[in-house]
Amino acid sequence: MSTLMDSVDQRSQLAGQSALELLLFRLGSAQLYGINVFKVREVLQCPMLNQIPGSHMLVCGLATIRGNTMQVVDLARAIGQAGLYGAGGDFVIITEYGKRLQGFLVRALERTVTQHWQHILPPPTGSGEDHYLTAVTHIDGQLVEIIDVEKIVKVVVDEFSKRFEQPFNE
Repeated sequence: MSTLMDSVDQRSQLAGQSALELLLFRLGSAQLYGINVFKVREVLQCPMLNQIPGSHMLVCGLATIRGNTMQVVDLARAIGQAGLYGAGGDFVIITEYGKRLQGFLVRALERTVTQHWQHILPPPTGSGEDHYLTAVTHIDGQLVEIIDVEKIVKVVVDEFSKRFEQPFNE
C-alpha cells in the first residue's frame, strides 16, 4: 500500500508534462477505472464508517482520517453499479474538491500509470449528459474509464444541501 502511495506522490510531482498520471482501480468487476493522481490526496484501507441518518443514498458513511471527518461515497453505486459497501476488503481514495475532503469507496487498487495526452479520448458519443466519464483511454489493450469525481461530489453535495434549504416547519 505504501508503495502505491509513494508512486502517487512521485507522479504528482510531474506537473507541466504532456502526460496524465492515473491511479487505476476496480469497482467489483474486471472493468478498469482511473482517476487523475493530481486529485488524489491519499489512498488507504477502508476504515470503520459511521452511518448518517438521512444521508444521500450514495454516501456509505462518515470516516475520520488524520483528524479530518469526511463523507465516503460508494463509487460503484454512484455510477449505477451494485454498491460495494459492506462486502469488506475495500479501499478509500481520498480527494479534495471545493476545499472539502471526500472519500470514494473502491474494491481494488491496481497501479499508477502515465498516459500521454494524445491517448486520452473524450467519452463516447451517445453517453448522454448524465454520464460519469471525463475521458477514456486504453492501457495494455484494456479500456480505462476515467471518472469525473467532481461531478459525483457535486450531485451528492447539491442534493444533500437542498434538503436543508427548505424552511423548518413544526
